[in-house]
Amino acid sequence: MDNLDAMLFERFTRVLTFDLGRYLLAAGLLSLILWLAKKWSDSRRIQTRRAKGADYWREIVSSLRTVIVFGLISLGTVVLVHLGWVSKLDGPINGWLFAAHLVVMVVAHDAYFYWMHRGLHLKKMFKFSHLHHHKSLTPTPWAAYSFALFEAFTEAAFVPAYLLFLTVIGAPVYTLVIAIFLIHMIIRNVMGHAGVELFPANWTRGPFRWVTTTTHHDLHHSHGNANFGLYFTWWDRWMGTEHPEYLTRFDMAVGRRGIVMPKTVALSSDKTG
Repeated sequence: MDNLDAMLFERFTRVLTFDLGRYLLAAGLLSLILWLAKKWSDSRRIQTRRAKGADYWREIVSSLRTVIVFGLISLGTVVLVHLGWVSKLDGPINGWLFAAHLVVMVVAHDAYFYWMHRGLHLKKMFKFSHLHHHKSLTPTPWAAYSFALFEAFTEAAFVPAYLLFLTVIGAPVYTLVIAIFLIHMIIRNVMGHAGVELFPANWTRGPFRWVTTTTHHDLHHSHGNANFGLYFTWWDRWMGTEHPEYLTRFDMAVGRRGIVMPKTVALSSDKTG
């Protein structure tokens, strides 16, 4: 095995371990917390329908497949660095630049996800690319990586595309920024699929109301054709794709009005709104 082969193998193993670890830790820890705080979590369930054993099994198995895809994409990124197409990672760290990179990466990923996500909902795309994820009508934290192969590749494509962009504009690339971004992504992802509203009751009326709640993404799973955003509500509001009952459903989930959430409806559409 030459030096390049050894480097690629080591990188693949390391990334596979990191991606698998953050998925299992984030989904497992949140599941454990919801189980330990069962009385509280039951009072904040967004749907009356509950996931079944087959749902958990499907979500976990397909998520493990996604972890492998992420590892392969990361391997491709290493090759791009080796070929000189992507700047070598790291360099002198400037605190303000480091923070700016992290913020820009999160905001850029939210924009990428919104439009990629809407694209997967196009009629010609939905069945082979995104239907698998929507089999989780009542998602659980384990659905965070539950993608068909095509969607797994499109999800993973953001990081190498972003690194290519940074290389083109001559900006430094920090490994730690990417690591923090990936940790933030999986935490927000499992929170969005929790099935239980995790945010405070006054969240949608507070200064951070533009940050998506669990109800925001749960409505996407139960209704299908609204709430395409990942971290922020901006794009859904700008594009008119926010579910019209989002705020009401959030209030219902946190018990603000003492209304019992109706049973979820089936996926209403497989085309973008």
